[in-house]
Amino acid sequence: MAFHEVRFPASLSFGSVGGPERRTEIVTLANGFEERNTPWAHARRRYDAGLGLRSLDDVEVLIAFFEARQGQLIGFRWKDWSDFKSCIPSQEISGLDQLIAVGDEVTDIAQLTKTYRSGETTYVRPISKPVAGSVRLSIGGDLRQEGVDFEVDFETGTVRFDHPPDLGAEVRAGFEFDVPVRFDTDAIMTSISSFDAGEVPDVPIVEIRV
Repeated sequence: MAFHEVRFPASLSFGSVGGPERRTEIVTLANGFEERNTPWAHARRRYDAGLGLRSLDDVEVLIAFFEARQGQLIGFRWKDWSDFKSCIPSQEISGLDQLIAVGDEVTDIAQLTKTYRSGETTYVRPISKPVAGSVRLSIGGDLRQEGVDFEVDFETGTVRFDHPPDLGAEVRAGFEFDVPVRFDTDAIMTSISSFDAGEVPDVPIVEIRV
């Protein structure tokens, strides 16, 4: 699958709408009860990056980005302004934010994840596109140094340790992350509303599996 490790201009994605989408298959039984199942283990996010009124320079940036990705053909990174870091929006990232593994003295690789909690229910989301330079990591409560104690693959979200963590040691991480997406259209329809402003009413974006 073609993918460019480049982020959609964050200044243009700010103000977009969107969020997680689930797929639920519902069968209503003869007695009125329902059976509900889902073929998806993970949510898929959708966004609308419609710009509204912007400068013509911004419209040109959008069109250039769209053309460089050849419409729906090539994926890219997207900053979800409502959910882009391992901690809550009002806090700063720390190496204690998310539990990503527990040491077993054998395994030397772990996947970055973010856990969502509601009451006693949790959902663990794999993070495949961390932002370079943003990852903070601790093992057994001690902060470790990237490039010395661990390496991050910023194309897959995996972390490789210089040696396997000790048995029972909690591996925790903090980070910013992007969403892997593509355009969900092969056509961008623009409207020139004045000499120095344009409108792009509909720019659908959809998350992809990588």
